[in-house]
Amino acid sequence: MSTAEKSNTLGPDLLSILRCPLTRSTLRQEGDFLVAEVGGLRYPVRDGIPVMLIEEAQLPPGVESLEAFKTKFAAQIPGRG
Repeated sequence: MSTAEKSNTLGPDLLSILRCPLTRSTLRQEGDFLVAEVGGLRYPVRDGIPVMLIEEAQLPPGVESLEAFKTKFAAQIPGRG
């Protein structure tokens, strides 16, 4: 494992407290991304720092926009269901 890969791996303590800012669901790390358990938004981890901005998240396959995501998962987004 290279130094770059190690620097993007978050510790279990930090990962256990982070939540998706939109769905409030837990996150799991997949490579250089944190993936929300609800909906699958993918937040980048850059230089070991999670970028938890909704605007920076990659949408899951088959979802063309953030508004489409919000509509599709409205029942699972706090305050929208």
